[in-house]
Amino acid sequence: MRQRWRGLALAAALALAPLTGTQGSRAEPAPRRVGVWLTNSPSPLYYSRERLEQAVAELAATGFNTLYPNVWSRGTTFHRSRWAPIEPALERSGARHDPICSLTEAAHRRGLKVIPWFEYGLMEPADAAVVRDNPEWVLQKRDGSTVMQMHGKPMVWLNPAHPGVQQRLLGLIGEIVQRCRVDGIQLDDHFAWPVELGYDPFTRDLFQQETGRQPPDNHTDRAWMTWRRHKLTALLRQLRATLRSSGLGSAYVSLSPGPFRFAYNVWLQDWEIWALGHLIDELVVQNYAYSVKGFERDLQQPALVKASGWGIPVEIGILAGFGGRTTAMANLNEKVRLAAERGHGVIYFYWEGLWGLHAGPEGGELRRSRFSQLHQGLQLLDLPR
Repeated sequence: MRQRWRGLALAAALALAPLTGTQGSRAEPAPRRVGVWLTNSPSPLYYSRERLEQAVAELAATGFNTLYPNVWSRGTTFHRSRWAPIEPALERSGARHDPICSLTEAAHRRGLKVIPWFEYGLMEPADAAVVRDNPEWVLQKRDGSTVMQMHGKPMVWLNPAHPGVQQRLLGLIGEIVQRCRVDGIQLDDHFAWPVELGYDPFTRDLFQQETGRQPPDNHTDRAWMTWRRHKLTALLRQLRATLRSSGLGSAYVSLSPGPFRFAYNVWLQDWEIWALGHLIDELVVQNYAYSVKGFERDLQQPALVKASGWGIPVEIGILAGFGGRTTAMANLNEKVRLAAERGHGVIYFYWEGLWGLHAGPEGGELRRSRFSQLHQGLQLLDLPR
């Protein structure tokens, strides 16, 4: 019965999907995506306009064509917002520029796309002002607790079904799209509803109104999971409509989740339905397996293999370097080759792991040269045959 329902849901998503202008055409494929995530943690990048300009110049010269700058992290933004506080370090730095707009201007002059990354999605620090001021927005576990340890810090999740939460998230995203004229936005695995959450009074009442029942004690009950997944999908649909009505034609939505089974069962992210229903335009599946063998195995996930036939770009997130982990260029070359053989572009995590703070023993100069060679090879794959 479960598999039959799943098949019906997929068929419905396909039936409702709007026809696009490229279906049935023989237009040349877009260049393969070569991107990188940029963030302030840990990096001095955002705090100087000159440093941003230099970084974009280096990335353009090395064959990158898309940048994913973090714009929403730890409950703060990297610009002055009406919806959330500015990042404290950015304010303390005395910087008189907007990092995202500055980076976008520098990138567009060089023909690069910019897709801001809303890293924290619906997650907030437990002590954030928005949490204190709006306790009814916070999801709860069955025992009434709210805090989850994420990235070594106490975090809570705001309720995707609550109108106040919806308005705030859509406002955060809409203002950066309008202010900086970016090319789209990206959500990741934090745009989610953790499966053990949903026992707060607001959600209980809403579930009672819509189903006539109270939520079951078992948070993995399939009907209960499905109801909550639908609420998360509804918020994504609202976001899509908000971007389309922005007047800028910037309705591009990128999603960077984890592997499908984990995303579906732990975060209630049904990215298969989202892709087939045309709620996302790009899928960037994180594959941070350190060994080449593990990386190749993860490329064979059934949902990822199927995704290549869904009519949207499917990229692979690859670890370049972060903290104490730096991937050697020989391994990166092999991983990029494996991804490219399957038709995928690549997005590296993260900027400082390329040839910056986390370049490792190979050093920045050698790695920058090798990345340039690697990306020239990818460009050759995209030449008309």
